[in-house]
This record gives sequence, C-alpha cells and structure tokens, in this order.
Amino acid sequence: MVTLSDNRTIAHFDLDSFYVSVERKHNKSLIGRPIAVGGHSDRGVIASCSYEARKFGVRSAMPVRLAKRLCPELHIIKGDMDRYSQESRYVTDIISNSVPVFEKSSIDEFYIDFTGMDKFFGCSMYTNELRKKIIALSRLSISFGLSSNKLISKVATNEAKPNGKKEIAFGEEKTFLAPLDIEKLPMIGQKTSELLRSMGVETIAVLSQIPMEMLMNLLGKNGIELWRRANGIDETPIVPYHEQKSIGTENTFETDTTDTGFLNQELVRMTEQIAFELRDNNKLTGCITVKLRYSDFQTVTKQAVIPYTCSDHLLLQHVKELFGKLYDRRLLVRLIGVRFSHLVPGNYQINLFEDTHETIR
Repeated sequence: MVTLSDNRTIAHFDLDSFYVSVERKHNKSLIGRPIAVGGHSDRGVIASCSYEARKFGVRSAMPVRLAKRLCPELHIIKGDMDRYSQESRYVTDIISNSVPVFEKSSIDEFYIDFTGMDKFFGCSMYTNELRKKIIALSRLSISFGLSSNKLISKVATNEAKPNGKKEIAFGEEKTFLAPLDIEKLPMIGQKTSELLRSMGVETIAVLSQIPMEMLMNLLGKNGIELWRRANGIDETPIVPYHEQKSIGTENTFETDTTDTGFLNQELVRMTEQIAFELRDNNKLTGCITVKLRYSDFQTVTKQAVIPYTCSDHLLLQHVKELFGKLYDRRLLVRLIGVRFSHLVPGNYQINLFEDTHETIR
C-alpha cells in the first residue's frame, strides 16, 4: 500500500461514456446522436448511453423498452466487449508508462498518486499533460479531477464531465462539496437519499452539519463514513494496479484419470469457486489460464485474454474452450487447475448480447 501523507495530490481519471465513446471512435456518424450500447430486444438493458440520450432520462442498467419510450430517437448498438477491453488496456498502458503509482478502479476509471511530484514537474501541469496524451493517443474523451484525496477527485471529475477537468485546492474540499446535492456524494443510493431528503437534508452542506452520532444512530456504521465524506475527509490509499496479480485453484487427483466427464465437472466446480471469489472481492478478470499435469508429470497450460468479466457462464465457456484445445494427448491426467489474472476492480459487467433486465437484478 502507498504511505499516506498529510498533503496528498490525487487525480481521478474517467473515460467519458466509455462504451459510447469507443463506438463513436470507430463510427463517426454516431457523433451528436442519442445512442446507447446494450441489448436489442425490449427485454435487454442499457449498458452505456450518450450524453444526448441522458437528457431524455436514459440511464445505465435501464430496460431497453423504457429507454425507447423516454427517447424515441434512441439508436441502440449491440456493442463489442472485446473491443472495449482492448481500448481499456491501451489506456491503462499509457498511464502505466507515464506515472509511478496508479490504481485501476474499473474498466474506465483510474486514480493516480502525484504526491511529491510538484517538486519536479508541477502536479497540475503534469495531470493536464497526461490527459492530453491519453486523448491524442487513444482518441477517446477523458475527464479528470485533482485534489487532496480520492473522494474529492472523483466528485470533481463527475462535475467536470464531459471532456473536462476540475482542480480543488488543498483546504477547499468542504467549500467545493457544500452546494452539491447529496446524491453527488458516493455511497448515497436511492434509499439513503429518500431518507435524508425526508428529513430536509438536500445539500452536502446541510449533511456535513449533522452530528456524527446522529448519523450513526440513523445509518449504523455507514453513518460514520457518510459524515466523514460529507466533510471532505477520505484517507483511502491508492491501491497499486499490480498489487493482486491473479487468483486460482488446482486439484491433484487421488487416482489419475482420462474421464472427460469428471474433468469437466472439476472445471465447472473450480471455475465457479474462483468466480465467486472474484465477485466477493469486487474484481473482474481479463485473462484465463487452464493447467494440466499428466501422469508422466509433464505440465501444459493454455491461456486466453478475454473481455473483463466475473460471470460464471462466460468464464465457464472460455475455460471449457481452453481445456478442449489443451487436452489432446488422451493420457491419464494427474492435476487440473484454473487461474484468473489481469484482475481489475469492478462489478459484474452487463453482457451486451444476452443479459436481460431480470438477469442483472
């Protein structure tokens, strides 16, 4: 973990409406139109939408049927997770080659610790130069917020979007947050928002004035964290992107076997086990490795780079494909293993081709 200092300088970068931006990069005719990436059927869901569509009330995870009702002109694109994953990795490489420490918090978001760099470059200048570099090389729109902690930087980025930037000077954190609606504060969902507004709490300024003990009585432990955030306090460290490289499992059998039915059952069991671990740790994987060790102790592996996911059915599909390509000697198998790597923080990624609103609820 990165050591905290009294005066940190943290940048938050967010690729604007990422899936839509990638589609527009490859099809200029989509620029300026209300578009959404998601399922084509009425039972499908919206994975991402343009700012033009958002003006009509269209939002991510909304059923396609409702989105079309809100915006009859909405153009829906099926989407390509392979392409989105490739673009994400390209931007990640740009950042990795430009800064000493960064955290990839999702497929399209990054935190960068510039603490101490003002002695050499000037944090503001370097952050602006990095944004220009990403835009020039990737041809994707990106916004950033720069402040003393991750919370303020993220909120600043959201205020700067689309394709903008916002810097909050040290000591100005509470002043920046004060006039904003309470929903602008991360961790305030619909239920918490409704509860607070029923009490007359509409802005972060009012929320910050509520005693911590009262919020704790109202919301439990979350009340303490909410009070801290409302007052602009966030000591969360940058978690280096390379910190957790992979997770996996393997099984050495009591008796060597050629029973493909049994081997496939083991693959399903192991894949579901570590996929659950992925979700439990709020991680997505971008690479799968299947390992076989034969009775003569020869060990072989096969690997595939995949679109980021933590979904059982998608991971199983890739694992079984790798196993089918790998197991071609028909010799007795002593050990089998599955490993997920290229891990990034994130939740379940909506399958742009198959998922329905019911699937992700």
